[in-house]
Amino acid sequence: MVLPRGCLRGVTPLLVSLAACNSDVSPTTNDKEAPPIANPVRYFEIPVSDLDRAVRFYTSVFGHDFERSQIDGYEMALFPLAEGAPGASGALVKGDVYVPSKTGAIIYFTVPDIDDVLRRAAENGGSVLYPKKSVGEFGHVAEIEDSEGNRIALQSNTD
Repeated sequence: MVLPRGCLRGVTPLLVSLAACNSDVSPTTNDKEAPPIANPVRYFEIPVSDLDRAVRFYTSVFGHDFERSQIDGYEMALFPLAEGAPGASGALVKGDVYVPSKTGAIIYFTVPDIDDVLRRAAENGGSVLYPKKSVGEFGHVAEIEDSEGNRIALQSNTD
């Protein structure tokens, strides 16, 4: 896995997509019209089948607190959001159009200790899909399957 230089600099502990790392891409064809978007991913939704189970999993594995909501008829549990901070936030969402999968987009959690998160994931109904691996100057990555069957990636700048 080769990541763009500087891709993980300034990433917050919220979920983010590594696809958003290329800050050289402008949203317009004329660079004078608008500056490039530094962090184009603003919000994401993770499909779940059982919202209570998913909230327990993500709280136990990552330590996040969630705000429950119903938006447009869908049950949601919103991840924390720090306005003005880099990175993205999102929600766990249950509904007829939300189908958990290991084959869609991969969202990365930045974590302080991948080994600890892998252990907690296994203890809480998840499994390791891709074991911890060094990616050189970008630290380490791994992937887990959450309680709902989604592929979730981990990134850490420490051993």
